[in-house]
Amino acid sequence: MNKRLFALSFLGLAVAAGLAAQVDHSAATVAVESAMWKYIAAALSVGIACVGGGLAVGKIGAAAMGAMAENPELSGKALPYVGLAEGICLWGFLVALLILLL
Repeated sequence: MNKRLFALSFLGLAVAAGLAAQVDHSAATVAVESAMWKYIAAALSVGIACVGGGLAVGKIGAAAMGAMAENPELSGKALPYVGLAEGICLWGFLVALLILLL
């Protein structure tokens, strides 16, 4: 998993460097490039936060269901942790809104 993540990030940096090398730097081009990077950053913040939240919910949900299968009284104590993991996606969305609005 770590090798795939490293390869994907390296590929993304190589593509970004190639795109930056081909752009002329007139005033209109700089404005368009700035808007482009703003949208890419917003998409990455939401995407990475949702993938991380999904992984967390999957692991916490599986552990919570296993614990509730053995002891049903634990349902009230285990499910709030799933909600905390889902909150990670909300933070990614808020960061994306701040990137787009500022």
